[in-house]
Formats: sequence, structure tokens, C-alpha cells
Amino acid sequence: MKILGIETSTPASSVALVEDRQVVASASRVDRTGHGAFLVSAMDFCFDQSGWSPRDVDAIVVDTGPGLYTGIRVGLATAQGLAATLGVPVMPASSLNALALRAATGRRHIWSVVDVRRGEVAIAGYRPVPGGVVIDAQPELVSYDGFHGVLDSDPDDSLVVGDWQCLGETALRGLHRVKTGRPRYPSANALVDVAIPRIVRDDFPHPDDVRPMYMREPDVTISSKHMSEEGPWHGSSSA
Repeated sequence: MKILGIETSTPASSVALVEDRQVVASASRVDRTGHGAFLVSAMDFCFDQSGWSPRDVDAIVVDTGPGLYTGIRVGLATAQGLAATLGVPVMPASSLNALALRAATGRRHIWSVVDVRRGEVAIAGYRPVPGGVVIDAQPELVSYDGFHGVLDSDPDDSLVVGDWQCLGETALRGLHRVKTGRPRYPSANALVDVAIPRIVRDDFPHPDDVRPMYMREPDVTISSKHMSEEGPWHGSSSA
């Protein structure tokens, strides 16, 4: 199966083409703005590098959050627009899950962190298991100080991955059982890996059920004009 992965929920936007769990082509850029413009050029690049055309894609995986409101909306609109044009299903995936899956630990309790601004982070907890991770603390929004309290109350040695740098230099001070690690941002190919088990089971949600995980009211509102100018259907047929 040929899968297109789209990640725009964080400053690190990325696109990946994956076949049989192998990355065929990928592109990424770290920039808090311009997600839509990046996606158009990144998809064109990946299709050119892989020799695929958009019509070769069997499914699309997209990050539905949590993360940056604008980025989530642009990515989701991109995926839904392409899926409707190509007649393929969309599989949602979480930025927090993608971060945890790439955490390099076999024993520490994993905390994924995504900066959602306004002095808050989205977090979720995971336990490593053979071949992956299992979530054991559901996603929630917490303040920086609140996250310090969460880590302090965790009885296990912990590994924090994601955008923990946004917490500031003193946020993790005094937490001697806590280590920080990579990745800082989720990637499109990690999203696809997260989604593979559901894809293999053909467990695609109804299109109406593919919704963003904002977890709070948006910081901004994107006009329909902005979306039509930066959406992937703006020239996607040329790939």
C-alpha cells in the first residue's frame, strides 16, 4: 500500500511517501508559519523523487493534533481535499503518539509534549512495550508548572520527548528522575507508523469523524480565502 503522510501540527512540517513501511521520499521544514505553501512544494518534490503520481496513493495519514491551530487546520484541509479528489480514505493520527513511538527508551515512562502556546503544553503518558508504546495517561492540557507537578508525582523514571524546550530552563529543575530526549517534533513518517495497525485492519473512520484535536478554543481564525490559496488542490493535478 502506498501512503501519503502529512504533518503540520507543529513548527516542523513534513511530508512522507511510504510503501510497505519503507519511506520512499520525504521533505521537512521548521517554520511556525507557511504550512500550506510548504505542503504544495513538499508534495511536488516527494512525488517527483519517488516517481509516483498522486493517483498512486492508496491512503492519506494526517496529524489531527494537538498542536498549532493553524497548522492542524491546514494539514487536515489538505488531506481531506486530496482524499476527496483522489477517492482515497484518510486516517487521523496524533502528534503525541508519533513522538512517543520515536522515543529511544526501553524502560522509562514516556511523556510526550507538544507546545500549544499561551503558556500551556499538551501532554500524554506512555509505557514502552516490545515493538512500540501503550498510552497510559490520556492527552490533557497543562501549564508549565502543572507539568512539573505531573512529572514530580510520577513514581517511575521518566523520559520527556517533544518540544520540552518551550518550558524554559528552570521548568524541569529538581526532577532528578526525569531525562529529556528526542524527537523534538513529530514527523510524517512516524505518523504513518502510528497509523499502520489501523490501516492494515482497514479500520478507516468515516470522513465526518476525522476531526482536529484542538483541545481548546483557537488562537486565530483562518478565512476560506486563505485556505483556497494555500490548499493542496491549488495545482495538485500537476504532480
